[in-house]
Amino acid sequence: MPSSPMLGSIANRWRELHGADSWKGLLDPLDIDLRASVIAYGELAQATYDGFNQEKRSPHAGACVFGHSDLLASAGVAAAGSYAVTKFVYATSGLPVPEAFLLLPLPALQEAWSRESNWMGYVAVATDEGVAALGRRDILVAWRGTMKNLEWVNDFDFTPVSAAPVLGPAATANPSAMVHRGFLSVYTSSNADSKYNQASARDQILDEVRRLMALYKDEVTSITITGHSLGASLATLNAVDIVANGLNAPGDSSHPPCPVTAIVFASPRVGDGNFKAAFASFPDLRALHVKNSGDIVPMYPPLGYVDVAVQLPINTGRSPYLRRPGTIQTLHNLECYLHGVAGEQGRAGGFNLEVDRDVALANKGADALKDEYPVPADWWVAKNKCMIKSDDGHWTLQDFERI
Repeated sequence: MPSSPMLGSIANRWRELHGADSWKGLLDPLDIDLRASVIAYGELAQATYDGFNQEKRSPHAGACVFGHSDLLASAGVAAAGSYAVTKFVYATSGLPVPEAFLLLPLPALQEAWSRESNWMGYVAVATDEGVAALGRRDILVAWRGTMKNLEWVNDFDFTPVSAAPVLGPAATANPSAMVHRGFLSVYTSSNADSKYNQASARDQILDEVRRLMALYKDEVTSITITGHSLGASLATLNAVDIVANGLNAPGDSSHPPCPVTAIVFASPRVGDGNFKAAFASFPDLRALHVKNSGDIVPMYPPLGYVDVAVQLPINTGRSPYLRRPGTIQTLHNLECYLHGVAGEQGRAGGFNLEVDRDVALANKGADALKDEYPVPADWWVAKNKCMIKSDDGHWTLQDFERI
């Protein structure tokens, strides 16, 4: 039987696994509970890709093909029963951004759901079943990354700008902290003409986290932010923003501020050394960055930017299941990352699936497996691409659930 990412002793060790001691002694060799927990959060991030509508001929291109209640189960997330999605998050940008970020319906589709916004992720909260498995009421934010072969690496605006918008009162003590302008724009931009982005992605999330923290103020809570690629960068901004503005410490709660942890994968660099120092100054904030050997995205931008997180290095090139050498796409692919986490052996070398994670998932959105495995490349697709035959015998596109 495959081991479940949410079972074992995670409930008893959750503070340690969420970085209370900055993951000392847990990374090499990689602790089995941490390994399972990281995979679980990676699957929750993967759902933002699996639910994203990439069909340009759909009037709902750029939206989510699922609703709140069925996103996690439909995306095959093992922890689906442990979390309930409470809010979808939409993003736009005040800067010119590449098509890799904003995917919009074709101009001829007059009934388009939106021409200014894309679905960018979701907020969820642990169910009662999840509380039992996790040891606390976890509030989760999952951010989507870009969808198209890293096009944004070449043309996304990495001009450094002040980090003040996410540092709150701490900006006074860190006046020189700078962050990536393109990432900050996606996080903070709004559009008065957009039904979905009259509030920025930032404000949508902060409002929902604030609501959930008030709702569960008498329980033990945690806040976990996850994302891959661009989503990892946004998760980093989001995590520091939540702590800096005190959302992890509702004023009328008898509990101390809850820990806020970013579990990110393949993250570009978000800020400079001063931003890293500001990030590290918050006692309740931690970040763990899973970084694959050979992936170029964590090296971007190349100058003036640094990684703020504790690094968990993996090397999918050691996997006997994946073809070698890896490509730019497969070295960066999130499912391949999770395969790497399942088998990473650290300094001991080699590769062994300590978590029995199906190797077929490595081809879910890529062509990563060796030819000896009979698994088609890019096999993840909604049945009949969401074309449904109605009672009158006509086929219609049903790829959007109105919230």
